[in-house]
Amino acid sequence: MTRRIDLLAADAVGEGEMQLVWVDGGVSPVVVVRSGGVVHALQGTCSHEYFELDQGFLTRGALTCALHLSRFELDGGEPLDPPADLPLAVYPVVEEGGRLLIEVPNGPLEVNED
Repeated sequence: MTRRIDLLAADAVGEGEMQLVWVDGGVSPVVVVRSGGVVHALQGTCSHEYFELDQGFLTRGALTCALHLSRFELDGGEPLDPPADLPLAVYPVVEEGGRLLIEVPNGPLEVNED
């Protein structure tokens, strides 16, 4: 079974921007990124060490964590540079009624971390 989580208005994140959204009662961060006209939703903290990814920056289809400069692919969450070696969890995005939602399995939100 799956559930849908409402993140924010579709127009709240412009091209080349990202925004951190807290879900599940404020315990799970999700970073929403619009790049190349595509909206991505990934776990909001680095898989290497807890650091909120909206503090980082975007470059050519990748998200860079500002703490240790690990880069992650936006499409699959795969790490491109150390020290991170675990991918970020990626959540499927659905746009409905002008809102961005993620569709995830029931239960705690998947997060990868060292």
